[in-house]
Amino acid sequence: MLAVYLKTVQEVRIGIAGRFKARRLDLNLTQRELAARSGVTFSSLKRFEREGLIALDSLLNLALVLNCLDDFDKLAAESLAISATQSLDALLATPARRRGATGRKGRSHGI
Repeated sequence: MLAVYLKTVQEVRIGIAGRFKARRLDLNLTQRELAARSGVTFSSLKRFEREGLIALDSLLNLALVLNCLDDFDKLAAESLAISATQSLDALLATPARRRGATGRKGRSHGI
């Protein structure tokens, strides 16, 4: 399924890393303190904040310590609302509404 997004994967990845770093700083935690509390290695945390690269388990452990684990429970959840990122395939698969007939039922079109 082809989807249209306004950001690249790298932009999203860097954005997530930036928000995690901001949360860490808001909680007045150093990288070493967050690494120790989460069980994530210091080098992995540094790489994540710099490049946005991290294993999923490590990311979830960081989210737990930073009080945002619930955000991940919402990922890929089904939604009935149509979003701006709805796939082109889904949009094209939506059946067009039928228009009403122009003549009356049973009316003869002949002479």
